[in-house]
Amino acid sequence: MASRRELPRVAIVGRPNVGKSTLFNRLVGKRLALVDAEPGVTRDRREGEAHLAGLAFIAIDTAGLDEAAPDSLAARVTAQTKAAVADADVCLFVIDARAGVTPLDRHFATLLRSSDKPMILVANKAEGVAAEAGLLEAYQLGLDEPVAISAEHGEGMGDLYDALAPHLPAPDEPASVGDEAPLRVAVVGRPNTGKSTLINRILGEERLLTGPEAGITRDSIAVDWAAHGRTFRLFDTAGLRRKPRVEGKLEKLAVADALNAIRFAEVVIVTIDVQQPFEKQDLTIADLIEREGRAVVIALTKWDLVNERQAALAALRGDAARLLPQLAGAPLVPVSGVTGEGVDRLVRAVVDAHTTWNKRVPTARLNRWLGAMVERHPPPAVSGRASRLRYLTQLKARPPTFVAFCSRPEKLPDAYRRYLVNGLRADFRLPGVPVRLLLRKGENPYEGKARRRTSASRK
Repeated sequence: MASRRELPRVAIVGRPNVGKSTLFNRLVGKRLALVDAEPGVTRDRREGEAHLAGLAFIAIDTAGLDEAAPDSLAARVTAQTKAAVADADVCLFVIDARAGVTPLDRHFATLLRSSDKPMILVANKAEGVAAEAGLLEAYQLGLDEPVAISAEHGEGMGDLYDALAPHLPAPDEPASVGDEAPLRVAVVGRPNTGKSTLINRILGEERLLTGPEAGITRDSIAVDWAAHGRTFRLFDTAGLRRKPRVEGKLEKLAVADALNAIRFAEVVIVTIDVQQPFEKQDLTIADLIEREGRAVVIALTKWDLVNERQAALAALRGDAARLLPQLAGAPLVPVSGVTGEGVDRLVRAVVDAHTTWNKRVPTARLNRWLGAMVERHPPPAVSGRASRLRYLTQLKARPPTFVAFCSRPEKLPDAYRRYLVNGLRADFRLPGVPVRLLLRKGENPYEGKARRRTSASRK
């Protein structure tokens, strides 16, 4: 392990009360920084050794950037923050997604951009619908795609890892040009559904402890593996029981570790025991993964115990379509950790799901598609008026997220929204990944720019 000074340094900066100290505590894994609703609690720089999945670095908590008169306390505090930026290898510029982009955010975005340091825009407090407008406004800062997180609840840490990883070497492994980061795959499910046995079969060795007893695995164990021309990092996790049945501090910590593995994963394999398929806890786990925005592959484990296989698979596919509509089209792969049957198909399904999760659709195709969908089935009228859908674009991938601009977004029925989401999933081949559709009031945001360009060309 590198010494503390040799580790790369990441400064957490932003205006007061956007959650910098909460993020700092999350990264270092301890409550080192004081956190309070009152702005300006942090004054001095605070450093701590942080770990984010496979990354190790020195996180630097800073005071909120603020405009102040020279020689004042606030000015000296801001000078400390600027010194932290100068000393950092990477800066996390934090804004409050619920509050949206403020004039102070814009001012300091311009200031920080001149530092020539890699800058990652982090939209904190992004849980819930109240943050959606702020996420869209964040693009105005010109700092590329914002990373949406909730430092308080630990959401979005996997996306933060993706943003930081290109700028930081892995511990004890010098960064090499052209090295591809391993595809992070978490294997989750109820206790005793064969998670560790399946991973051992994938690896081709008895790497993980297995047995007939439920709950053998406690920690989330990460194992690196290479196949199909790429590298994988597999996370074996503790079995997830229903919350009322979780007992004792040790099991609670194991469950928290498993949930953390889901947040850091890109693709999640959900193990379903074919002898007891699609129980309530299976559905709860799948719903959690969908909310986290991860791609899903369903592994039907213990397939070696099934006799009437064709009929059983048809019934299981019907159950999946009926019980998991939010993950429509997720691949179901029958596997046996004992015999190795289906393991190669499972790995290929993981690679395909990762490709789908990263998919982007050109805006021109989306708007031709939207016109056809509206013509086929116009939005219903509410209070005598129908919402007009004017423009559709993809906001981001991982998972595919789209934003539609319409005249009355609050009046568009949920059923029509599902009609559009189902159409996006089917027509653009997005099976097994969450598909997000945001609705915004307004015209085509690029229409004015196009008109100005046309006018300028005529001159």
